[in-house]
Amino acid sequence: MFPDVISSGTPPVESPTSIDAHRQREVKWMALLPMVPPSQARRNKKVKRLLLDGVPSSVRYLVWCHLSDSKARAIPGVYGQLGKRQRVPAFSDIENDAKTYFPDQTQLHPFDGPLVSLLQAYLNMVPDIQYSSGLTSIAGHLLLLSPEEDAFWIFASMMDAHLRPYFSANTIQLEVDAALLSKAIETNDPAVCKKLYVTFSIPPSAIAKSWFSTLFVGTLPVDYLHRVWDIFLYEGVTLLFRVGLALVQCVRHLLLQATSEEAAMEYLVHPPLGCLPSTADAFLNQVLMMKLKDDDVRKQRIKMEAQVKRQTQSRTNGSSGMQTASISLPKTC
Repeated sequence: MFPDVISSGTPPVESPTSIDAHRQREVKWMALLPMVPPSQARRNKKVKRLLLDGVPSSVRYLVWCHLSDSKARAIPGVYGQLGKRQRVPAFSDIENDAKTYFPDQTQLHPFDGPLVSLLQAYLNMVPDIQYSSGLTSIAGHLLLLSPEEDAFWIFASMMDAHLRPYFSANTIQLEVDAALLSKAIETNDPAVCKKLYVTFSIPPSAIAKSWFSTLFVGTLPVDYLHRVWDIFLYEGVTLLFRVGLALVQCVRHLLLQATSEEAAMEYLVHPPLGCLPSTADAFLNQVLMMKLKDDDVRKQRIKMEAQVKRQTQSRTNGSSGMQTASISLPKTC
């Protein structure tokens, strides 16, 4: 876990900005990627070290492919065939959200453009997913860095490994993570916790959903977002809790001064740039230094999810509250 790096007295160093340093990191990544199988990348210490040093923009999407092991999931011809299926019910929403969330990226706007096509294909492949604008935010951002079909398989891999429960018809995982996030905020800052959850009575799921179902797209500046995603694809969901805690710390003074729920949520979801550390690496340092035991979070997620499932089952007289996972690949494959 990355917090171990911090506790051992070797925190990640801010990335040098010189062209030579950038090229050196690029060379290191290009040498390492062929040496480490994607299936082992998230357990490799050399990969972790290079991630902390920084990921050059020129190789970032290749690194993300590797960390998500998306090539292993890719089936030749499937993406094109999925796109030929009938329009999904959320088609118009996707088209509108593409323009709303990426107003300056006009290449993502057309109804037959890469963003609408990617989500059309994914929702046809996984029809039990409940569409929300978070899917557009995440997929659109991937498309800004990756070729369309590569972006599709990275997206599918991220959803399968980390995010799919946030877009399920049931809300078990979101409820669990929202409760864990509120506990983490209480541990780190009782005053802010009281302001958010007691004074303003903000539902824990409102904060967690705003952050976790978008992977902080629209909340963090792009370079900060890239560094968070670099580590997220290695570390997993526990990093999202750390990012949330860091954001709370950044806007703490504004939260304590806030006079309404709406103002508090605005600070959390759209923090003023001046409240963030001056660089993306400085923000990442702050994220990794937050007081949180990642292993405890992982154990509590499993324990609490089981408890919520049991409660759901008892409320439905023994019928399962979980939706059966559904995958719909083209029959010709």
